[in-house]
Amino acid sequence: MEELAERFEEHRSRLRAVAYRMLGSLTEADDAVQDAWLRVSRADTARVENLGAWLTTVVARVCLNMLRSRRSRREEPLGVHVPDPIVSRAEGLDPEHEALLADSVGLALLVVLETLSPAERLAFVLHDMFAVPFEEIAPIVERSPTAARQLASRARRRVRGAPTASDADLPAQRKVVDAFFAAARDGDFEGLVAVLDPDVVLHSDGGVARPKVTIEAHGARAVAERAFMFARLSPHARPALVNGAAGVVVAPRDRPFSVMAFTIAGGKIVAIDVLADPERLSRLDLTVIG
Repeated sequence: MEELAERFEEHRSRLRAVAYRMLGSLTEADDAVQDAWLRVSRADTARVENLGAWLTTVVARVCLNMLRSRRSRREEPLGVHVPDPIVSRAEGLDPEHEALLADSVGLALLVVLETLSPAERLAFVLHDMFAVPFEEIAPIVERSPTAARQLASRARRRVRGAPTASDADLPAQRKVVDAFFAAARDGDFEGLVAVLDPDVVLHSDGGVARPKVTIEAHGARAVAERAFMFARLSPHARPALVNGAAGVVVAPRDRPFSVMAFTIAGGKIVAIDVLADPERLSRLDLTVIG
């Protein structure tokens, strides 16, 4: 048992990364990994040839059950839902976050994954992100390998049709984000529109406590108008990395009001994802940015 526990710990980072992509929640990801350990500790692992692959499928099954439970109990949030962001110092990712975001999983991608069915999400995450063969995915979703392949294909089309990845140049990302807040502070509406892609999408999740902040907006002028409504908060935006990309934590009087993630492509902001739910913000570790 001691040896099994040590080997499990060797795979914990990967398992947590799988669970985070599946669930979009850091707390639930940790719960899923712990549940997986309880299952593994009671199982006969003597005949397991590839422990890492087997553990991945165990965690995936746990996550699939959690996603299905959300839907059956109607725990899915009404309206816009922004997954848990991973916030790091603007200077660079912490080692723990590097492991969790090894594939540059932006918040915009997780927002799209929230729109998939549990089976589609599992097939896409396991195959496209962790190279798990469809022959191993099929038993988890109780489908044939061909059907599992079709699930991933449908998910892939959804992901490709949405802005999900930023340009790789982090300093260039930061320059665009700084220009966004400078225009908001100065009341420069046209300057704000200029840094936004014409088809930019805004998702803002205020939770139960802030229903008026829970919105979805499309198009540069509509998003700029929304940004102007909260321009007074612009001076309180602190630079941070949000899921490895340029973002901010807005904290007036040192109290977190929101975490904002920006997806930037071709020098323009193509997506803004905002978590402004006080309850969920209180569970995030924001000490990394002071």
